Amino acid sequence: MENLGVISILIPLFIIIMAIITKDVVVSLLSGIFLAELVLHSFHPLESIVALLDAFVGLFAEGWITKTALFALLVGAIIKLISDAGGVKGFINYLNREHKHVDSKKGSLLLAYVLGVVIFIESSITALVAGTVARPLCDKNGVSREKLAFVCDSTSAPICALIPFNAWGALLLGLIVTAIDSSVIEGNGVVLLMESIVFNFYSWLMVLFVLLVILFDIDIGPMKSARPHKFDLKKEVDYFSDKSPLLMVLPLVVLVWMVPISLYYTGHGDIRNGSGSTSVFYSVVVTLGFIYLYYVWGGHLKHKEYFKSLYAGISDMIPIVLILLLAFLIGDMIKLLGTANYLAEIMSGNIPPMLVPFLIFIVSALTSFSTGTSWGTFSIMMPIALALGATFDMHTPLMIGAVVSGGIFGDHVSPISDTTIISSMASGCEHIEHVRTQMPYALIIAGITSIIYLFIGWYVV
Repeated sequence: MENLGVISILIPLFIIIMAIITKDVVVSLLSGIFLAELVLHSFHPLESIVALLDAFVGLFAEGWITKTALFALLVGAIIKLISDAGGVKGFINYLNREHKHVDSKKGSLLLAYVLGVVIFIESSITALVAGTVARPLCDKNGVSREKLAFVCDSTSAPICALIPFNAWGALLLGLIVTAIDSSVIEGNGVVLLMESIVFNFYSWLMVLFVLLVILFDIDIGPMKSARPHKFDLKKEVDYFSDKSPLLMVLPLVVLVWMVPISLYYTGHGDIRNGSGSTSVFYSVVVTLGFIYLYYVWGGHLKHKEYFKSLYAGISDMIPIVLILLLAFLIGDMIKLLGTANYLAEIMSGNIPPMLVPFLIFIVSALTSFSTGTSWGTFSIMMPIALALGATFDMHTPLMIGAVVSGGIFGDHVSPISDTTIISSMASGCEHIEHVRTQMPYALIIAGITSIIYLFIGWYVV
């Protein structure tokens, strides 16, 4: 429909303000969607409520949306099954038994770094496993827990965004496909997502920077005064588990490799033409089948225990799936309100197109920092960024990368971010100290990232 002028801007702004006040992305998105329905239905409350419910139910008429939601739910089941079968504990104990290979100051941090890179299935699991495994070795070798928390936090969300064979990829793919289906942009969702990884500059730079910090023992700002904790091996590590690390490793290998195989199958021999939503759905279904055969037949879980864990894992992911579905709805609402068109009109007269990628990065970062969630930021900013990029004829993967970079930076430094909190908890350091010591590193990379987006914006215009 025709854009509604300043009202079309106020609704996304309202969502951001609500997210800051409530710290609840679901409430914020739902409130914004309802407000949008009110505007679109001449402020008739009953009609707006009915339209909202119909629109929500109507999402499931789209096969790719249903598959994406099921994927996110079943990923939760996989994580829960691996944990309940003792896979995570077995992997931790195995590494601790082999600690001589990494028994040094650099080695202990490199262990956390490598775990953060290879366990990319979910950011919270990444930070939790890396911190839990490396903490005893860091204490033993005189590494501060603040520095360990920094490594864990910096290789959780950035890695999940760079290797999107996970729920992160499902969300981003869903937002991109929504824009394609709405004729906002053109192309293949999977291809655009993969191409955007190159432009996720903050994640690339942070992952590289963390490695340099470890190798050259770089301490900046408050990190210089961070002190290691007393080492107590018996208290920190349980050596009495006889669980195999393969209980965690093999399911993750199956999950990861089934994605390209499924893309090849659904693309009839061409992985670039494969269906992303179908492929990730196939991958989790096959992985759950593999886990059943491996765990139940192998005696690691009983039949009833398998399904109890499966249902519990699905339950854990319901809030995330709700955010996912509301993200699709807000994308439709922003299109109907004409938000992007109105922003483009304002920016075309007042802001040079070369600044668009930079501004998208900054606004995404501020939104993510204030709300503590990159997922909510993606949901709010991606539809706007894609539409603006199309209006200014900007490279679509560049716009996607700017949103993801900004969202991850804000999430990285936000004291209310779940990955920030989990990294502090897993590393055993004070939460505020983690935020304080990590901030200078993140700001340095964000500054470099901003310069890159300014240069890229100038280059492509």
